Amino acid sequence: MKPLLLLLSLPFLFAPLAVTAQSALDEATAILASGPMVGYVEMTETAIWLQTTRPAEAQIRFWKADAPESARLTPVIATTREKDLIATFVLGRLAFGTEYEYEVYLDGSKVVIPHSTHFATQAMWQWRTNPPDFRVAVGSCAYINDPPFDRPGNPYGGGMEIFSTIAAAQPDLMLWIGDNLYYREGDWESESGMRYRNAYNRRAPELAPLLASTPNYATWDDHDYGPNDSDRTYRLKDVALEIFNDYWPSRTRGAAGVPGVFQRFTWSDVDFFLLDDRYHRAPNEMPSGPGKTMWGEEQLQWLMESLVSSSAPFKIVVNGGQVLNRAGNDEALPNFADYERLMSFIQEARIEGVVFVTGDRHHAILMKRDVEGGYPLYDLTTSPLTAGVAQAREGTSHELVVPGTYFPERNFALLEFSGPRRERRMTMRIVNAAGVAVWERTVGEGELKFSQ
Repeated sequence: MKPLLLLLSLPFLFAPLAVTAQSALDEATAILASGPMVGYVEMTETAIWLQTTRPAEAQIRFWKADAPESARLTPVIATTREKDLIATFVLGRLAFGTEYEYEVYLDGSKVVIPHSTHFATQAMWQWRTNPPDFRVAVGSCAYINDPPFDRPGNPYGGGMEIFSTIAAAQPDLMLWIGDNLYYREGDWESESGMRYRNAYNRRAPELAPLLASTPNYATWDDHDYGPNDSDRTYRLKDVALEIFNDYWPSRTRGAAGVPGVFQRFTWSDVDFFLLDDRYHRAPNEMPSGPGKTMWGEEQLQWLMESLVSSSAPFKIVVNGGQVLNRAGNDEALPNFADYERLMSFIQEARIEGVVFVTGDRHHAILMKRDVEGGYPLYDLTTSPLTAGVAQAREGTSHELVVPGTYFPERNFALLEFSGPRRERRMTMRIVNAAGVAVWERTVGEGELKFSQ
C-alpha cells in the first residue's frame, strides 16, 4: 500500500481528485481512536502504538528530522476487533542519538494530527563522552471522569491540564508508576469492561500531545490491575496482564517463567527497575510471616540479582506503593516480608545508588531513612495526577519525612540527572499542575555510597 502523497501534492491540477483525497484524509482521521503513542525507545529501536475505531490497515512513515529524504514506511498492520483494534509498530535500524519525525496512515491516507509527532533515539555515549543529561517525568493516579460509571456527587477526577504541563516540560521520557487508570465496579468483572476502560482513558484529548512525542514506560498498582487493594487472588489477573501489555508496549516484561509487568531498562547511565506489586502479592490481611510477600519470591530474587548486576550510579526502583513508610499504611512494603529481605540485601551486597520512586498516596512527599553503616535511602512519592487529593495523617512515618516536601495537591515529579561521569547528580522536583516546582532536592552520587 502506498500513501497518497502524490495526490496531496497536486491539488491545483486534479481538483476532483483533490476533493477525493481530502475526503480520504477526513476518513483516515476519523478512524484513529487514540494514539499515536511512543513506547520504549532504545538506541536503534522504538515502538509506536495506536488504536482505531474500526478495522483498518495502518502504517507509520518516519524520517530523520533533518533529512526528509530518509523517510521509510513500515509494513502494514491490520487492526482487528480480536486484537482490540490496536497496532503496535516496532521501528528498527534507527540511528542512535537522532531526532525522528513520523506520521500515521490509515487505509492508505495520512491522518491529520494537530500536534507534533516525534521521538529521539538514545545516544551511544559509552567510551565517547560523559553520560547525557536527561529528565524523567513521573506520575501516578490518573482518574478520568466517566459519569455513567462514577460515584454520585462531585467528580473525583479533574485537573486534566496537568498532561499539557508535563508535555510542555519536554521530559526525555515519562514513567507511569501505577493507578494509570481507575477500573470501576462495572469494569473489573469482565475482560470487555477492562478493555473499555483502557480505550476510554487513552482517547482523552489532553493526553495526546504527551503520548505522541515522549517515550512512555509503565507499571501498575491496584486500580489499573483490578479492584481496590487487589492482590494475587484476583480472578482476572491474567486478563489484566494481557490487557496491560496490549496498551503499554514494552521491550520486555516479567522473567523466564515468571509473569508480571516488572521490567528493567537503562536511560543514559541510569538503570530503572519497574516492579509489579500486585500479580504476586499476598492479601494485606494475611498474618505476618515469610509467605506474606508483595513481589513474590521470584520477582524479589530478580530484583536483587538485577541490582547486583547494575553498575549505574543511580538505581531507580519504582513501585506502585510506598517502600519506606512504616506507619500503619497497609499497602506499604514494610508490612510484607520483602521489606526486611531487601533492606538486608542492600547492606550485605553493598548495593549503592538505590532510590525508591512510588505513588498511590494522593499527595507528594519525600521520605529518608538513615542507615547505620550505609547511606540514606530515599522514597519519593508523587501522586495524584488527576485523581482526588488525600491528606497525610495516620499511616505516615512522620519521622522519615524530609521537611518541606509534603504537598497535598495534584502534581507530578521531574527527575533530572546531570553532571560528568563519577560526579552525577539527581535533582528531584515536585511540580504542580500549573508547572511550578513547589520544591526540589539534589542528591549527588557520592552521597549514596558505602563508606570505605
